[in-house]
Amino acid sequence: MKGTLRYLAGIAGPNGFGSRSTAEQATQHCVFPYPHLTAIITGGTSGIGAETARVLAKRGVRVVMAVRDMKKAEMVKEKIVRESPEADIVLLEIDLSSLSSVTRFCSQFLSQNLPLNVIINNAGVFSPNLEFSEEKIELTFATNFLGHYLLTEMLIEKMIDTAKKSGIEGRIINLTSVIHTWVKPDCFSFPKLLHPIKYNGTKAYAQSKLATILHVKALSRRLKDINANVTINAVHPGIVKTGIIRAHKGLLTDSLFLIASKLLKSISQGAATTCYVALSNETRRISGKYFADCNETNCSDLANDESLALKLCTNTHTLIDDYLHLSFPNLCLL
Repeated sequence: MKGTLRYLAGIAGPNGFGSRSTAEQATQHCVFPYPHLTAIITGGTSGIGAETARVLAKRGVRVVMAVRDMKKAEMVKEKIVRESPEADIVLLEIDLSSLSSVTRFCSQFLSQNLPLNVIINNAGVFSPNLEFSEEKIELTFATNFLGHYLLTEMLIEKMIDTAKKSGIEGRIINLTSVIHTWVKPDCFSFPKLLHPIKYNGTKAYAQSKLATILHVKALSRRLKDINANVTINAVHPGIVKTGIIRAHKGLLTDSLFLIASKLLKSISQGAATTCYVALSNETRRISGKYFADCNETNCSDLANDESLALKLCTNTHTLIDDYLHLSFPNLCLL
């Protein structure tokens, strides 16, 4: 209740930012060396992703937009360049629900010999009906978790190398949701995540968002163990006026949706925490944490379960190897 009241009042947290802060405000006084950064953002053609790309480009970051719809991406790029003529925007195609597509994207990115300082795993889907990816994996889990897991694993060595050569800390941001707190321990079963018996769209979405935090926990621990100058954190953007919220509307009564709509953030407010964690000097050396409203906060006990995080990464790595027969080290498990 206190958290809700603080949100409605727009009360700032310890760092001076809060639920009403915008992405531009949250990065206005950052001292991170933007002109030297290259950031990959998934799902940058609309909503939070497009705003994140705009603000990072405005701060001088080279932005690589990993997108499914290249036509929409061109439109977003044109809009960004009109506002920031010096913006450096690279467009590369990806379908995060397809493991083979993610592999092609990573190969294409690596072939360009660009540095890699930031990965923002932003893209997400909510599927009210049971759908499957081309690998016959439940679509929400495949897109929101598996695709981002594979992308991160395939590019993590590049990030570590960039950080070592540049001396600039690498940062990975996984977008998650407070809805992860809805998941109960007995409902989080890897086989059922892939092939649910009784499908519920909201439940599937919550499970995928829990998985993204567990990935943060596992990879953060390993990056610290090998003294890599790379951090990874989870970000809850808030309840934002995006396509995912519109997809949820059909599951809510009109009265409940009206109440929920009063709590919605603008897209610029929704992108604030991502941009803050990506660029702020105040988040330096912070890893394995969960952020909301531009401040570190607590996730669920289940999301903090190290054994569950390790088990999820073990199962995921095995699954990917079975499908793609890739030979790459799983840093979460070494």
